Amino acid sequence: MRFDEIYAATQRSALIYITAKCARNADIGDIFQETYLALYRTLRNNPDMRIENESAFVLKIARRILARYYNLRTRLKMFVSLQAAYDEGESDLSDAEAARFMTDDFTVTHARMDAARAHLQRKPELTQKCFYLMYDMGLSIAEVARAMGLTESNVKNRIYRTIKELRQLIKDE
Repeated sequence: MRFDEIYAATQRSALIYITAKCARNADIGDIFQETYLALYRTLRNNPDMRIENESAFVLKIARRILARYYNLRTRLKMFVSLQAAYDEGESDLSDAEAARFMTDDFTVTHARMDAARAHLQRKPELTQKCFYLMYDMGLSIAEVARAMGLTESNVKNRIYRTIKELRQLIKDE
């Protein structure tokens, strides 16, 4: 089916886009689902529709759904919080530190994983998104920065501070 082909070709880029643009992490799944539901309905209602750029078409649908989800006031608040994030200090940590954290030898128990998840959920949503895009979606720091509209140093700060806190959390247990 055509929908399955488009979904397979676009779902990763759509999820990255939606993650970067959502004001609340809790909305990501809903917006992702609504995006592909709208695509399905469009294809069902117009079976002979010609789509030249599938990715652009899906992102256009996602952009419309995001606009419906958030009113102007919410979007302005998000912009202001992003602007404040730009003003944070620089980090002098290397790119390799994030990779080292994920490969360090330590025993991971369910309790430690639950504690780490709980700690991440207490972090600002922007930090959670950066962490998600880097570790769950496999993006580099530069790609996360581009997707989120942040500087690379801002993404590094968020990632490395969180990693440092998680290391301390694991060490304390």
